[in-house]
Amino acid sequence: MVAEREALACAAFYEALGAAEPVLACLRCLRLFTGSSAKRCKDKYLEEAVVLAQALSGVLQALGEAEAQPLLRCVLAFQMEATGSSSSFQKLEQIVALLAVGKEALLAREVGTLLATLAQGEVLSPEDLQSADAVPLPTVCMFLEESSLGRQHWRQNLSPLLEHLATTLHWVLQSQPAPSSMWGYLAVKACLQLFQALPRDVAPLVWSTAGKSNALQNLLGLLLEVVWGKAPNKDTRLLAGTALSMLVNTAPQPELGASAVLALFRLPDRGAGKLKFGELVVEPPHLLEPDGLEKLVLTRGLLTCCKTDILSCQLESFTHQACLLLDVIFPTVCVLTKEQKDCHYYCFQACALWLQRLQESLPAIWRLMGTRILAQDSKLLRQLNQLLWDNAETPVEGVSEFTHSSFRLLLKIYQLECQHFQDQERPLYQEMLRRVISMPWQIKGRYVPLCAIVPYVGSQQVLDTYPDLPEHLLSCLSTNHLCPAAAEVYKALVQQQCAERQTGQPGTETALAERWALCWLPLLSQALCSPLPIVQNNASNHLLVWTLRRLPAAEAPLAAQFSGRDTASLRAWVSLLKAQQSVAGTLSLQGEALGRLSCCLRAREEGIRLAALGLLCCNPSTNQPLSSTELGLLKEFLPLNLNCDSSSFRQLLQAAVKKALVRLRDSSLAQLRRKVPQGAEASEVEQQLTQAVGFVEWLLQLSITSLSPGSNYQRKKTALLLVAAILETCTDTWSPERKKGQPPRNMATLLSYARQRGCWDFFSQPNLLALLGCLQDSTNEIRDLASELLVCYFPATFPEPIALALFQLAQEALGSPRVQEAEAGAVLLKTILQKTDTSTMKSLALKAEAAPMLSSRGLCFAQHLLRVLQAQYTAACQDLLQAAATAPIHGAITALRRCLLQVPEVATSMQAAELAQNWQELFTHLVSTARDITSFLLGALQSQRGPGANEQAAAPSFADMGNAIGSLIMLGKGQGQEEEDSVLLSEEHSLILTCCWVSVKEIGLLLGGLTELLLAPTLPAGSGSLLPLPTLQTAARVFKEILLRCRHWGAVEGCSVGFTKFCTALLNHPDVELQAIPQTMLEQGLEALSGPRSSSITRRAAGFPMLFLCIVSGEAPVQARPLLTRCVQMLLALATMALPQDWDQTLDLPQVCAIHVLQTLVRGAGLGAALLRHATPMVALALRGLSSPCWAMRNAAIQLFSALASRLLGQQRSRGEGCSAEALSLQAFLGQNPELGTVLLGELGTAAGPAAGRSCLRPALHAVLTLLAQMQPSADGPSSPSARFLEPLLVLARSPIYAVRAMAAKALVPVVPPPQRQELLLQLAQQLPATPGEVHSHNAIHGCLLQMRVLLALAPSTTMLSTEALHPVALQLEARGWLLTPAQRCPLIRATFLQVLALLPTCLSPGFAQSIRDTISTELGSLSPGEKPGCAESQVGLSVLHQTMACFMCSEAARLADCEQISAVCSLLQQPNPDVQLAVLSWVIAREGGTCKELEKALGLTLLESLQSVLRERKDKEFLRLYLEALLHLYRDPTSWSQEASQKLRGSSAVCLEMLLRVVEAECPGPDLLFQALCAASLLLAHRFGDEDGTLVERWCAVLEECSRSASSEVLRLAAARSLQTAGASVVRRSLRAACPPLVPVALRLINVGIHLLQDEERDVRHEASGFASLLQQDPGEPLQEGCIFVQDNVGLLSLLQLLLGEFGEHPQTFDLLLQHLPVLALRGIVEELEANKPASLYKEDERNVFVEPAVLAQQLLPVLLQLLEKASTSDPLHTSTLRWLEAAGPGILSDLQYCKRCWSQEAAARWGMKVLGCAKLHVALAVLLVRARLAARALQVLGEGATAVPGLSCGTQELEQELALVQGLLAQHGLAPAPSQVDALREPTSPSGAA
Repeated sequence: MVAEREALACAAFYEALGAAEPVLACLRCLRLFTGSSAKRCKDKYLEEAVVLAQALSGVLQALGEAEAQPLLRCVLAFQMEATGSSSSFQKLEQIVALLAVGKEALLAREVGTLLATLAQGEVLSPEDLQSADAVPLPTVCMFLEESSLGRQHWRQNLSPLLEHLATTLHWVLQSQPAPSSMWGYLAVKACLQLFQALPRDVAPLVWSTAGKSNALQNLLGLLLEVVWGKAPNKDTRLLAGTALSMLVNTAPQPELGASAVLALFRLPDRGAGKLKFGELVVEPPHLLEPDGLEKLVLTRGLLTCCKTDILSCQLESFTHQACLLLDVIFPTVCVLTKEQKDCHYYCFQACALWLQRLQESLPAIWRLMGTRILAQDSKLLRQLNQLLWDNAETPVEGVSEFTHSSFRLLLKIYQLECQHFQDQERPLYQEMLRRVISMPWQIKGRYVPLCAIVPYVGSQQVLDTYPDLPEHLLSCLSTNHLCPAAAEVYKALVQQQCAERQTGQPGTETALAERWALCWLPLLSQALCSPLPIVQNNASNHLLVWTLRRLPAAEAPLAAQFSGRDTASLRAWVSLLKAQQSVAGTLSLQGEALGRLSCCLRAREEGIRLAALGLLCCNPSTNQPLSSTELGLLKEFLPLNLNCDSSSFRQLLQAAVKKALVRLRDSSLAQLRRKVPQGAEASEVEQQLTQAVGFVEWLLQLSITSLSPGSNYQRKKTALLLVAAILETCTDTWSPERKKGQPPRNMATLLSYARQRGCWDFFSQPNLLALLGCLQDSTNEIRDLASELLVCYFPATFPEPIALALFQLAQEALGSPRVQEAEAGAVLLKTILQKTDTSTMKSLALKAEAAPMLSSRGLCFAQHLLRVLQAQYTAACQDLLQAAATAPIHGAITALRRCLLQVPEVATSMQAAELAQNWQELFTHLVSTARDITSFLLGALQSQRGPGANEQAAAPSFADMGNAIGSLIMLGKGQGQEEEDSVLLSEEHSLILTCCWVSVKEIGLLLGGLTELLLAPTLPAGSGSLLPLPTLQTAARVFKEILLRCRHWGAVEGCSVGFTKFCTALLNHPDVELQAIPQTMLEQGLEALSGPRSSSITRRAAGFPMLFLCIVSGEAPVQARPLLTRCVQMLLALATMALPQDWDQTLDLPQVCAIHVLQTLVRGAGLGAALLRHATPMVALALRGLSSPCWAMRNAAIQLFSALASRLLGQQRSRGEGCSAEALSLQAFLGQNPELGTVLLGELGTAAGPAAGRSCLRPALHAVLTLLAQMQPSADGPSSPSARFLEPLLVLARSPIYAVRAMAAKALVPVVPPPQRQELLLQLAQQLPATPGEVHSHNAIHGCLLQMRVLLALAPSTTMLSTEALHPVALQLEARGWLLTPAQRCPLIRATFLQVLALLPTCLSPGFAQSIRDTISTELGSLSPGEKPGCAESQVGLSVLHQTMACFMCSEAARLADCEQISAVCSLLQQPNPDVQLAVLSWVIAREGGTCKELEKALGLTLLESLQSVLRERKDKEFLRLYLEALLHLYRDPTSWSQEASQKLRGSSAVCLEMLLRVVEAECPGPDLLFQALCAASLLLAHRFGDEDGTLVERWCAVLEECSRSASSEVLRLAAARSLQTAGASVVRRSLRAACPPLVPVALRLINVGIHLLQDEERDVRHEASGFASLLQQDPGEPLQEGCIFVQDNVGLLSLLQLLLGEFGEHPQTFDLLLQHLPVLALRGIVEELEANKPASLYKEDERNVFVEPAVLAQQLLPVLLQLLEKASTSDPLHTSTLRWLEAAGPGILSDLQYCKRCWSQEAAARWGMKVLGCAKLHVALAVLLVRARLAARALQVLGEGATAVPGLSCGTQELEQELALVQGLLAQHGLAPAPSQVDALREPTSPSGAA
């Protein structure tokens, strides 16, 4: 490097001069800057160099030019090499300026000398372009852009520069392929900067005859070639358009520039004529097929930077007053937005730019035109309106911002023009507002113009005209893609209201807040209290903070809204406090607020806890310390939230704690930076520092102890995240890859302070062992995060003994058949590779083939793993079964992938020239080995082994694979005959399958990642030679073999990821031969697809379509994607071929294969926008395929159509969002796909045409209707494209096929704009027959009613139909009331007619409404017991009619709240017709809210009254389930139970409870009915039980115990938890209040059930059980209160333990009950199993409950049990229980302690190496043993002399405690137990004062 040489020479010069120290310091920073790869490091070193240069400036001023020249020359050399970064170049320019003070002439000469070397000969020859050291083009660009001296030099040497640029650009364009798109881009960029920086110098060369430049003329021609597509890169073409515009700007008169622009736009239409650009004359570009993008390039370039006077000057060649902006550019923009679908972003950007330039040019255009340009009826205004509305809903990312700005600009231009011409009539505003309101709220495009129009019409007019706006904005908050637009509307309206108030009648802030509250307080309070988390978060983030910042006085009414104690109010209150804190900067929490915050931190809802935690941890000022109260709350909160099973909760918890740690760190550093004060203030500072250091230490110990293998996944993941937060914020480790969050410069001061006090030993041996244990975890997340922490933060190398033990463990793990263990071995090896040095490598005894390789750890590891892989392959060839069990291949491949691809040092080693040969040989052997392994494994599954294994192109069938594996098993076992067939796969089958599929997947990932790494464009040019062409061709054959012969989708998917990387690297490589590899594979695939075959490909090989997807996905998205275009065209041509007359049904047809491949391409994530260009022919193909006589063709076509529909309608909304409808209107869909609309309309027209009557079946019709039904209605008028769909849909309503009529009705919704719905409804109602004699077609009547029902069923806020508007429709229906009577013989028509009437309840006349009720009563009242309803013989649809009638009666009763109607509904439950009863019950269950309270009460009493008879009969289990579910739904709120309900059950309650318990105990009703029965029994028990019900309570308790077992199903455990919440608290509280001895044992059993359920693995079960614990937290002497705040699961668990201790501590069963939760594991058996080191089997037994943590629970039980033992001396029953336990357990505890001491003595501890660190059973056994030992020691002390006679316990309290301390110390040394210091640190009190 030139700079490095200059630096060395410069250092030598100044050393001789005697001024070495300051110069060397500056040079050192510059050299570090050059050697760094991370931008953060580069900036850091340059900033230091700037500081040093400031100090050097004075020194250099005293020296002469000869003495200053070397340093200036050196810095300029560094600047020449920094031209890739503008910021670095600018800083070096600053350094040069500082050093050249007083020597500016010298600097100018040096810059001129350097730049002159670039202008000697040609700028770049082909050889120079490919040289790694050649950087002239970036240098030219940077010196033109950033250096004044550079511009001065190029001004003086302009002609040579133009010649060199022309030569370079010519060579780039002529090279095939171009060396890189970067060179063309840089050449064009240099032209642009030249024209921009030196316009006065360039102008004479263009516009003067005398100064005309041939070089510039050539350059202009080359730029035109770039614009017209000679350069394939889109960005380069766009930049060329900007360069041409800059050249136009050099025109001395605007008319000359306008004339040149007009010539450019006319160039495509002028044929072969020459282009005259000023005085330059060039040939037009010679391109065979212009793609149309050239107009976009020219337009965008001109609108970006062309001068306004050029755009607005008059064009002489036009007959009318014309200018470029209106008459040339705007028509081009209109055409572009319709044609260039793949460049829609740039097209609409051009539209927004045009409006912006129009606004700038308005005065000049008015002078030119002399009249308005946007008059109401002007063509320009109509075109602009149409253009903006057509693109308002485009799904292209980024266009919405342009749409917003375009609407704003249009309205602003309109206002300016009206003001200029003094026109008071402004109808555009009202027209736009009406159009916005007429659109459905789900369409995002309506909010953009609404936001823009608010300032022009005023807020009140908007709210008066659009009263549903607040409700619609609330709905938008439930949908992420609508929320930002809705928030902007809210802000615009509030800002306008404030502006109007301040302008009209200035008032106080309070008055503004009051006006705000009238409009917006209901919206905000409802959103913040919403049960949907997405609504809460969006309201808080988008609305609340902005509101408080704009209107601080709004806080008072909001706070008043959220003063309740319910969950919703708490959630909203915390959000309000958090918003206040972010606005005000500080927030004081005292008294009631502090208590309320503490309640929030213990709440059950995660959102409340997280919001409260964020409030606690965050502060706008990071050096604001946390108070002792806040730290106390954190210490209480964090241990209880480590095992939360929500991933998002864990991430947000880490983020909040990290903010708290930053505050502690920064505030502590601020205190240390200050001068130490004296007296009381010094003590306060010291206390603050001690608190901060102590909290971090406490958090570290808490996190490390939580990493035990005995902890569940959730706790370990959270603990690792907390450790990462600690190490990131509280260490001085510099992380170059992070842009933010680097440690402060004085971090060492705080570290020193903490370590002096014995804290913050982050890298201690226990911490290291804990993380090493995590490396053996069974989950990737834990392993990878632990490895990352070890590599990033811990010391550079592991201690040698640990490294050796880890290496041995990794080798064993790689040989495990379990995929998780093999992956753990790979992670271990990767970590060892990064944490070892050369000496440790020697100790590992890896065989290196050459001495230099010892310096390359990565190469040594790779060679070792390759040898392991080859050895495993050899073993597999001999006996695949044995190899799969003891040495599977996938472990070594995974280790190779991780070590080669995920270790930066290995990638650096690959670039070393001295190791290139070794790496190349390694990769060649690796790829050939992968090929052999792939052929062998896939051949083994085809019963093919040997050289011919790869001859079969297709994958085997499942039967073939089974036979092949059976043969392998027989060979492996040495059996001569097959074993008996079994339905289940044996472990041997699974071993072989796992080995084959996982190995194949890993091979694909390895080869793809390796190709991507070695062919990356950022690597030096020679790195690609590490993978020669033959090696890459071999890898391509491996991929092809896997994808064509593999059946396992997981293997195909994994291989596809690698193959996509492989194709991407090759297709984007400049080498033509490498690009040809995937191209050839594509051609081969297309040939195989269309050619004959002997077996099915797509059905038998899921990978065949993926072959095409991977190849075309590898194309660069910025280019034209020729492979994708060819592939789609070939597939379409193949799929449209006629089917043969006879085909084999066992084989796939080529046409079917082609459609399947197309479907795969459409579903590909990376091809969405590119494939939309081919959407129309693919949709047409799919619709034709649905009519094919071949079933396989129809099946493939429907899958393709489904994929296309998802792609065309945009991304599906997430399930968490409240809006399920897609927000794409039919108008927008047709605007974006006009040709597709023609296809769909043609299909509808054919189905609805006259010829359709001969054939009712149209297979493609249902697909078209389904697609239309998924869209939203438009606001367009009768002349819009969507109106053409109305007539065929109305015709299809007469179809004889029910499904067609139903879907045609749904498809009608998007076709009919809201303003036209009333007219269409009236038209449909008039079409209904007025008398039975007018009936011509029942199908037509039914279809007409279906369409009316769909239109009326839309949400009232979207129909825009008032009661007055619907009144004429209701009159027409009343005139046709006979359709409901028996005179209409079709029950379905009667039911549909009634459904239509039910949607018009307020529009019907009272008399007609009464006649409806009479008809229903007569119909339902005619049913007699045992008779089929309605008539003697069954009628189709009669049950639907009666169910509809019953639901109508229920809805009317709920609406009217009339006693007679309610009584009629209750009587329906007495009906003998089961359909009616089921309908009423289903209606009750479906009504979540809004039901009439009187009706609910009456129905509940009716159900209770009939409960006994229903339970006695219980013939139909489904009816009984619905009956009980409806009963529970009506009494879901405890307050809904009344005294009247108890009276209804008087005398039957016990009987009902008995029968329900019998259903649960003795019968097998199924889990759903059992759930309802148990909950119903609990409901009855909660509201009546006395002393006589003791037996029933005990039976109920026994059922709960049985259902709460881990082996029970989730439904039963949830039923037990809900029942416990319903009645358990009442039983326990009754036992406390009445001191009833019989109930106390039951209460203890219920609490025990609660403890079990609070540890359940299902969150819903734990949440229900936490309700039980929450209710028990209230005062037992008082009745249960309403609005109880349910606590978090762990808080509930601790409260139950405290309840046992406080209320039941004297009971003899309490101590034994708690001891049941301390599992006694066979410690000796576990250790012996580890010693045996048996080979692992493929499967291990699943845990019944993976969430439960016995070790953690043991630590929670320990203080409770110790406090119970304190009572043993005064309580005889407890004394007896303790002594009995000590006699039974004491000897075993002592024996186990002594066994541990022997096992983990210094000489015996190395037997198991590192394996014990990851053994969960051992950790749990040891943790429980230590707890039991502590209990035994305390029991000995409490019992005193009574314990001396315990047989087998030959020690006293002191001896046992000493033994315990010794064992715990030994275990802590080996990472198997927390050290005593850690235990003491975690025992600090956690309840902060004042936090109650």
